[in-house]
Amino acid sequence: MAETTYKTPLLDELEKGAWPSFVKEIKMAAKRSPMANDLLGQLEQSYHEKIGHWKHGGIVGVMGYGGGVIGRYSDLPDKFPGISHFHTMRINQPAGWFYTSEALRKLCDIWERHGSGLTNMHGSTGDIVFLGTRTEQLEPIFEELAKIDFDIGGSGSDLRTPSCCNGMARCEWACYDTMKACYTLTQDFQDELHRPAFPYKFKFKFSGCPNDCVASIARADMSFIGTWRDDIQMDQAEVKKYVDTGLNIQQDVVEHCPGKCMEWNGKELSIENSYCVKCMHCINVMPKALRPGKDRGCMILIGSKAPIVEGAQLSSVLVPFMKMEPPYDELKDLIERIWDLWCEEGKNRERVGEFIQRVGLGNFLDAIGVEPIPEMVAHPRENPYVFYEEYFEEDSGDEEETES
Repeated sequence: MAETTYKTPLLDELEKGAWPSFVKEIKMAAKRSPMANDLLGQLEQSYHEKIGHWKHGGIVGVMGYGGGVIGRYSDLPDKFPGISHFHTMRINQPAGWFYTSEALRKLCDIWERHGSGLTNMHGSTGDIVFLGTRTEQLEPIFEELAKIDFDIGGSGSDLRTPSCCNGMARCEWACYDTMKACYTLTQDFQDELHRPAFPYKFKFKFSGCPNDCVASIARADMSFIGTWRDDIQMDQAEVKKYVDTGLNIQQDVVEHCPGKCMEWNGKELSIENSYCVKCMHCINVMPKALRPGKDRGCMILIGSKAPIVEGAQLSSVLVPFMKMEPPYDELKDLIERIWDLWCEEGKNRERVGEFIQRVGLGNFLDAIGVEPIPEMVAHPRENPYVFYEEYFEEDSGDEEETES
């Protein structure tokens, strides 16, 4: 058992207040883990000096895999020997983050035997994150994880661990089976997940409906957001019940519709579905009266990233509607065409969204063999991707160029 020998007046301040503190959790782990104990000491010193003492990088991992382990070392190994190595391991989480209590106990037992005992459930990519272990412990951890049917996730310039909302498992609005799609693509793209060969990271995230609970539009290079292409299902009797209970249909529903496609005459609600932008607001307000249409699939968007060089960027529409049914051959073919182009022409550490900005979306669409269409909006009511070359060619008459 480790003894807490470090005075931590600055960290102690983070335990005050109403919110849970990571300091409290590290102190609990430090009672039995020398690594967690030295982590407290180094963290207090960093807060005092306003200097980080971690050295990232280095080639660490498990045999056969290039990703999944983030190398981290202390630059004060003599003072804090317990964290001279403090590598992070990313573990592929189950789709929808469903666990049995038995599986969680086995994961935690492995980590207490071979690591600091500190975990992050879940990281921004979605993985189970194991915080802090030594290089020589990586292979034993990997072997024990394999025995309980867990695999390492993605890191570095590879496909990051795909993640999804729990979709049809719990949500009535799911327009496709997010968990099945996530699991299938995870299995089919194992090589891209474990052996970094891309210009930079690439993330999939699957949301079952336009509420986008996993924020895929902001956090994934390729977002899959459930949607429908027929009319919203409506029950006028249930609409009337909402009115009877005090809901102001005109003020709370119609006037908040971004597509301005709804009308309320005091007795009946009507929707011009061709103008609907699938925002889900009306359905969220009146879930018993309105439901997504029956012809369901997903919208595919591309290009979001967190701010690194040129600021944050949301995904824009690539495919307005695609049926999401196994074996997902159409989807996998599209993904591979995008990867082939990006891997061939992308610069080192250039996200696919940045690549599209550099070459232009028109050129990108042409290279992957996707026709530009009006639904490829970058922002509501704005479409910069439709070109009129064919009209110019018609007007040019005899001077029209022929393809060679």
